[in-house]
Amino acid sequence: MSTDDFSQLNYFNYFTEIEEHFQKARGTGLFLLSPLDWALVESWKNSDVPLEAVLRGIDVAFEKWRSKKSKVQAVNSLAYCAQAVLTEAQIMAGAQPAAAPKEVEAPFSLDELRNHLARNADDLRAKSGFEEIAGALERLAAVAESQYSDLEQLEQRLTAMEEKMIALARGAQTEEDLFQARRELELQLRPYRGKMSAPQLAMLEKQYLDRRLLERSGLPRLSLFYLR
Repeated sequence: MSTDDFSQLNYFNYFTEIEEHFQKARGTGLFLLSPLDWALVESWKNSDVPLEAVLRGIDVAFEKWRSKKSKVQAVNSLAYCAQAVLTEAQIMAGAQPAAAPKEVEAPFSLDELRNHLARNADDLRAKSGFEEIAGALERLAAVAESQYSDLEQLEQRLTAMEEKMIALARGAQTEEDLFQARRELELQLRPYRGKMSAPQLAMLEKQYLDRRLLERSGLPRLSLFYLR
């Protein structure tokens, strides 16, 4: 894929492109990314790490791994590639000016968008304490056609709503739940701490804990990135 092809990729394909590229680099198409991996991808997305930098970083990390004489362990996590991704992002930031985002066709239809909003509203209606957010989603679904013309603004609105939803869920989280979540995070992250900077680790920890909280609470992801 050329640089021009990368620049024209709709940013809603960010998750899928990274998942498929990692599976291809690893040589195992059926390999499933872990919760830590998905949190890492989300941290890259939220830090505006270019998709091309992530894909290049994955390639560089695997090239170094394959060049090692002794391969004691297979690459089982995207976290192995974190340092290489950061390096590629820094190279890209210094090598080229920021390009204005290009308007590209959405990778989902208006009906799919409307269904995404309505389905999440229904899910939240079934949960106590989230009625306000459910109502806001229902109103967005009712005017989905107008929202479809400006997906960037809609994504910003959904992100704000999801942050409020996370805050409500965290208020109901017990001390034991939080302890177990942090314990699981540490077990998964320990082998890769040396490959990440402090800001990277802080964002990854937040994304992992937020993702785990939503999953354990049975709450939906509102972002258009999860309309797949």
